[in-house]
Amino acid sequence: MDARLPQHIAVIMDGNGRWAEQRGLPRSEGHRAGVDALRRLVRECRSLGIPRVTVYAFSKENWQRPETEIRFLFDLFLRFLREELPELMEQDIRLAFIGEEEDLPFPVRRALEYALRKTSGNRSLTLTLAISYSGREEILRAVRRAMRSGLAPAELTEQRFRGFLYEPGLPDPDLLIRTSGELRLSNFLLFQSAYTELYFIPVLWPDFQAAHLQEALDVYAGRVRRFGRTSEQLRP
Repeated sequence: MDARLPQHIAVIMDGNGRWAEQRGLPRSEGHRAGVDALRRLVRECRSLGIPRVTVYAFSKENWQRPETEIRFLFDLFLRFLREELPELMEQDIRLAFIGEEEDLPFPVRRALEYALRKTSGNRSLTLTLAISYSGREEILRAVRRAMRSGLAPAELTEQRFRGFLYEPGLPDPDLLIRTSGELRLSNFLLFQSAYTELYFIPVLWPDFQAAHLQEALDVYAGRVRRFGRTSEQLRP
């Protein structure tokens, strides 16, 4: 295993709407192009041997968007879940989910649950979809679950707290990429990203290619991750 290669990449896929507007197209075309970019990302990560990819597909705040756009997005999610399942199986890719599943339209929820079950034994790469997701809500939900569990305050360690998150087994991202030039986390993986390396790129998500991923990986490989330690402590 190449120590310079991140084992978990998180991506804020930003810029679909702006991509479409720049071309005089409806926003829906930007979302369609964004799905193509996601396919490229997953295939490239699998070929490189990166075992974890988590993508911000739809935030809790996105429910404030126009109803027609939301309806289109969930129709797109549904088609993605149905049409991509054969390739997920062929490529040995496991699908995972974080977010408020009860918020999703019933057909999407049913298709998601089926895809999660069907791909549960796959091992080459895990693709986690964050849908109707909020980092703050995840933390609040975990606190409520911890309180209901009966744990005494002194018993609630960081490791135990992780057990109350949406996906307890989700490792912290090594690298978080955000496209479109925005310089913020936008409520994504707030607990898990405490020591994540951040990489911001002005390219809009539908234009994100393998070369852009490689640029991000090269930058990541050149950084020194100290986790609070001194340079002397990191020396062999």
